[in-house]
Amino acid sequence: MSVAKILWVDDEIDTLNSQILFLENKGYEVQTKTNGFDAVEYVKSNIVDVVLMDESMPGITGLQTLQQIKEINSNLPVVLITKNEAENIMDEAIGSQISDYLIKPVNPNQVLLSLKKLIDNKRLVAEKTTSAYQQEFRSLFMALNSNPNYNEWMDLYKKLVYWELEMKKSDSPEMQEVFQAQKAEANTEFFKFISRNYASWINPKSTEAPIMSHNMMKFKVLPHVQKGTPLFFVLIDNLRFDQWKMIQPIFAESFRIQEEETFYAILPTATQYARNAIFAGMMPVDIEKQFPSQWKNDDEEGGKNLHEEEFFRAQLKKLGKSDLKFSYTKITNNHDGQKLVDSIQDMMHNDINIIVYNFVDMLSHARTEMEVLKELAGDETSYRSITQSWFEHSPLHQALKKIAEKQITVIVGTDHGSVRVKTPAKVIGDKQTTANLRYKHGRNLNYEARDVLAFRDPREAGLPVPNVNSAFIFAKEDIFLCYPNNYNHFVNYYRNTFQHGGVSLEEMIVPVIRMVNK
Repeated sequence: MSVAKILWVDDEIDTLNSQILFLENKGYEVQTKTNGFDAVEYVKSNIVDVVLMDESMPGITGLQTLQQIKEINSNLPVVLITKNEAENIMDEAIGSQISDYLIKPVNPNQVLLSLKKLIDNKRLVAEKTTSAYQQEFRSLFMALNSNPNYNEWMDLYKKLVYWELEMKKSDSPEMQEVFQAQKAEANTEFFKFISRNYASWINPKSTEAPIMSHNMMKFKVLPHVQKGTPLFFVLIDNLRFDQWKMIQPIFAESFRIQEEETFYAILPTATQYARNAIFAGMMPVDIEKQFPSQWKNDDEEGGKNLHEEEFFRAQLKKLGKSDLKFSYTKITNNHDGQKLVDSIQDMMHNDINIIVYNFVDMLSHARTEMEVLKELAGDETSYRSITQSWFEHSPLHQALKKIAEKQITVIVGTDHGSVRVKTPAKVIGDKQTTANLRYKHGRNLNYEARDVLAFRDPREAGLPVPNVNSAFIFAKEDIFLCYPNNYNHFVNYYRNTFQHGGVSLEEMIVPVIRMVNK
């Protein structure tokens, strides 16, 4: 590791010789200057890792020097050392982006601690993260192999997301690789778990099943509605749990999070199925029965999510809550988003306000269509970071800030997540076979049984039967389903894109968060 270079600026530098010697013995290289002008010139043409600077010097003050140094290198950490504890100087110094603040007389260990914090912080955090994960690896491994139930799977996935975000602090590619392998193994086991249990969860007679799309409203949203007090339910389309963790700090500025939970998205983990199930409070097979003209199968013409408001009204009626006054707003572009901000005031008269925000879905689909987005969201880290940056600057964030001014409950949820697909698998089907990359239905489907979860009778999965003898198949882990014609072009085009519809932790275990304003 290279030696850290310190520039110490003080008009009484001779009195600090013992301190400088102490730092040099600790392995730092220290240059000294006695005034701000010389310090600024030195920074222009030399590498410096940290500047230690006296506040009151003849010529230009420490704060003026700080400003000039920041103009040369805005990222250079500056520690201000002052005799003066006056609050206005502290405020001004902090406002000018100093990295630390020491009061004279300074003790050598105090200076050392400040330097460690600024220079070694990243390295120390990385080392700590790596060793903490090494300890956790074994307990995650044991948990994966102890036949977890659906609640334990939700906990396990939350832990994996926690470590995935922590590992970004580690600079060890080897440990990141170990983590990715562990996550892949978790998805392999999860697929087996879903294959064994999914049909029994869907069975109306089942007593043992997690909260899923079709009963999420009943258990997670409606119990918190109080007549006369507006509740907001914001559904951000296609939001994974790790993406939620990235935008959580932004929510935390205005809201106090009361409950951070997950539920299971139904199969296919696709908007048309999972989101309709949320609003109707029914599995797709029952929606089709009750609303034969509104339900559209994949291969039928027309929009697939045009009747969510009507489905929700029917769900309220079924649950004996028809007297609740509600609004339903769907946002599919920025212009609609701006209109939402303006209409928040009117929504305060409703008992429940549903806002469906399509952004993340647009991003993940556009990502496969547009090369620019392919570059921007090439992996999980950048996908999360785009989500964070979008949310921070979105009309949704502005709208939520307006909501936060009132005493109100907000529930944020989603319909399904997405997974980065890497492994192609061939599927052969007739003309009626659907185009989705993570699930297909059709007659005479030909596929490798080990690649998919298959339902020869879609009703066993709570799904309508689009055509006689239609089967449904769902891709496992990071597989995407391709036809043999034009195979290589297809594979190269879609590999490493984010898709949904299949069976993976990322697509199926999704967030539902309840919060109140601070």
